[in-house]
This record gives sequence, structure tokens and C-alpha cells, in this order.
Amino acid sequence: MEFLRSPKWIDVENWPLSWEIGGTAWFPFLESIHVIAAAMVVGSILMVDLRLLGLAATRYPITTLSNELVPWSWGAFVIATITGLGMFITRAASHVVNPAFQWKIVLLVLAGANMAYFHFRVYKHVAQWDTAVATPTQLKLIGSMSLFLWAGVMLAGRWVGHII
Repeated sequence: MEFLRSPKWIDVENWPLSWEIGGTAWFPFLESIHVIAAAMVVGSILMVDLRLLGLAATRYPITTLSNELVPWSWGAFVIATITGLGMFITRAASHVVNPAFQWKIVLLVLAGANMAYFHFRVYKHVAQWDTAVATPTQLKLIGSMSLFLWAGVMLAGRWVGHII
């Protein structure tokens, strides 16, 4: 808890860059780009998850969707991270103790772990289910968990600015 209440967060808020972003049109610009990038992250992941669930794009192999959409997810995630950090530094001390922000970070970590598990453990056996319309239960669980976690990230992110 000391880490969250550290005066170092106030120091972050007092960086010249923090003041520049927070006191100019940069903040709403970053916020707009952040929302667009987050929507691209979730949208591209959504398509892969729906395929894992066997609910959409069943005519496409999972490898095709993954190969074409995951790079978009990563690119949008990098943009969302940069813009998110830009917004974070303007109110760092209040964000780190904000329950919505804390939930967003926890859910992001869990979504990342779910994605890593899929790509580094399960995806090794892709040949067994790549073109199957009815995917194995494990894939359905991974896809469902991903949808749940990313929806939570988006909802928590929406609440960050409303909880002070």
C-alpha cells in the first residue's frame, strides 16, 4: 500500500510533460486516440475469440485469422499503451489508488496471461483443430475468458475518469 501512496506519484504529475499534456489539448487528443486504439485491440481480438468459440468466421482457419489479426492487435496495443501512459502521468497519484484503474491493470495482466497461454501453449497443437468448426472445449474456455477479460478492461477503463 505504501507504494500506491508514495509521493513519487506526485513527482510524476509534476514532470513538464505531465503539465503539457494535462493543461493543453493534448489530453483530449490522447484520450481519443486511446479509445480508438483500444477499440482496435478488442475488435481484432474479438474476431479471433469468436472463431475459437466457433461462432464466427468458421470458414477460416484459426491460423489465418490469428496471423492476420494479431499484428493489428499488437500495433493498436502499443498505441493504446503510449496514449494511456500519457494520460496516466497527468494524474498518477490519483490513478494508482483509483479502484477502476486498479481493476483495469489487473484485468489487463490476466488478459495478457490468457493470450500468452493460448499462443505459447495451446497454439502449438493448432494442426489438430485449425479448420474445425466445432473447436475443443479448451479453446472455447480461452476465447470466453478473453472476451470476459477484455470487456472488463474496457468497462474499468471507462470508469477510471469517473471515480475520484
